[in-house]
Amino acid sequence: MKSIIVSLFILLGLLSSAQQWTPVQGKMMTRWASEITPDQVWNEYPRPQFERENWQNLNGLWDFTIQKREQALPQKFRGKILVPFSVESALSGVGKSVMPDDRLWYKRSFSVPAGWQGKSILLNFEAVDYAASVWVNGALVGSHKGAYDRFSFDITKYLKNKGQQEIIVCVDDPSSFGVQPRGKQQMPQQGIWYTPVSGIWQTVWLEAVSSEAFLAEAKITPDIDSESVSIIPMLNKPLKPEYMVTATVLKDGKEIASGEVVADRNMDIKIEAPELWSPDHPFLYDLKLTLTNADGEILDEVSSYFGMRKISLGDLNGNQYLFLNNEPLFHYGTLDQGWWPDGLHTPPSDEAMKYDIQLTKDMGFNMIRKHIKVEPDRWYYHCDQLGILVWQDMPSGMVILPEDGQERPARVQHVSRHGDDLNQRSADAAQFEWELRRMIDLHYNSPSIVIWVPFNEGWGQYATCRISDQVKALDPTRLVNAVSGWALRPCGDIYDIHTYQTEVHVPATSLDRASVIGEYGGIGYPIDGHLWNPNMRNWGYQTYHSADELLKNYQYKFDQIVEMKKSKGLSAAVYTQTTDVEGEVNGLITYDREVIKIPVDTLRNIHSVLFEE
Repeated sequence: MKSIIVSLFILLGLLSSAQQWTPVQGKMMTRWASEITPDQVWNEYPRPQFERENWQNLNGLWDFTIQKREQALPQKFRGKILVPFSVESALSGVGKSVMPDDRLWYKRSFSVPAGWQGKSILLNFEAVDYAASVWVNGALVGSHKGAYDRFSFDITKYLKNKGQQEIIVCVDDPSSFGVQPRGKQQMPQQGIWYTPVSGIWQTVWLEAVSSEAFLAEAKITPDIDSESVSIIPMLNKPLKPEYMVTATVLKDGKEIASGEVVADRNMDIKIEAPELWSPDHPFLYDLKLTLTNADGEILDEVSSYFGMRKISLGDLNGNQYLFLNNEPLFHYGTLDQGWWPDGLHTPPSDEAMKYDIQLTKDMGFNMIRKHIKVEPDRWYYHCDQLGILVWQDMPSGMVILPEDGQERPARVQHVSRHGDDLNQRSADAAQFEWELRRMIDLHYNSPSIVIWVPFNEGWGQYATCRISDQVKALDPTRLVNAVSGWALRPCGDIYDIHTYQTEVHVPATSLDRASVIGEYGGIGYPIDGHLWNPNMRNWGYQTYHSADELLKNYQYKFDQIVEMKKSKGLSAAVYTQTTDVEGEVNGLITYDREVIKIPVDTLRNIHSVLFEE
């Protein structure tokens, strides 16, 4: 009888949650949207490269309201929002725009598991767009600026001894009226610019760690030439006496190597006859990090992984070329915007996010250029597991500053509302560079990422060579594509042009840089019944209206890429794009992920010629 009553209460709770949330009606949805409930939304552990056992997901229904910035803390919230979907998205259940003079507020309660007594409690936000402040039980615990990097607060001292705890979050987002890094967001949406995203858009969660000390992060650097891996395990704060960290490397579940070092220092572990990571063989080693104090007590255990691989430039037939694991490898991939019709920046589920990557791989591509967006950590985890090379763009900001010793770039989108105040522009540049550094630091351990791209097509481009050098100094293990397309500068490892003409342009060869086509193609094919808005201009750089025409013109452009690889020293090409996005219909897949425009097997067979010896 008791179990029946409990089941009824659970059922009533689920029905109550469902009644408080439904997706915004009349919007394009993907097949995964129907599987979402407030109790089943992004439940996966959000950081696969730094995983602990004790955690609690805070995704689900939160209270929310939108009001003007000058107004005080709201006394009443207007409704429910499904976190982690942005307020503009259909899956949030809201579908409202946030204007530059608006402020978005969130509230929810939670309880701390009884087993966490004596632990420090961390409140983690994987991403909030753009400036967030957080209160716990009425006390301000911290603030953060940046749309694409995670942040955490130790909230232990703000918690009540028992009962329900309260979180309040406020968010300011200037959208396209500011100069902050924001990628393709624009108000109003049009052309190649998409619906803005505001507020929480990745997982919110709690984590229990030792109150004495815990591991904050680890920097993992493989070296295939020396057959070793370097690991720097870092504590949450400098501590004495010294704390020790043991690193255990596992292959197929069996320990093959280990090392021990004082926390915050480097250890090198020998990997005998390493199994190398590549798109054809994406092998990953498991890694366990164990933190102990002077008494030998285990304070923290973290699970991670790494891949043994090397990305470099090398000589091939007198040209600089992209090498992987000391062998030449042509990079061929899609420009991937990472936008979804129902979730905007946020995929409807982890399964949906993996689908795009797997389908790209099945089509015979070995690379994705992640275009001016940073994805959730799990996206890179799937790329690591599936074997996809990643060119990672920095989301474009619109800081207006001159080049070092040069005129400002010719192509600039959406000029800052700050006017010409140099101090403000310098502060905006400092924020951009801080967010760039965060992107590199947070995703340093991912073996799939092989190239950093600080700038795209002159959008907010400034001090290109200084910033290129800065990126290289932060991460000398990867290549730097200083600017992809148009406003090229004599620095970085790659010479990159964009060409959307029917006749694909040939990039110049360089004595010290690899030549690539960072964007080409863009062939539009609108399919009725699968358009974001049938009444708007649905366009591509060239637009056709049948699958046969699309395939014919794709093959024609691709053949030119093959010839450039054979005779012009071309190292890579990026086709625009993975999916249709809003008014752009130049994807290989429709925006709702329902129609694959060229059969997968056909594409894989076409592409195979690029990887023949």
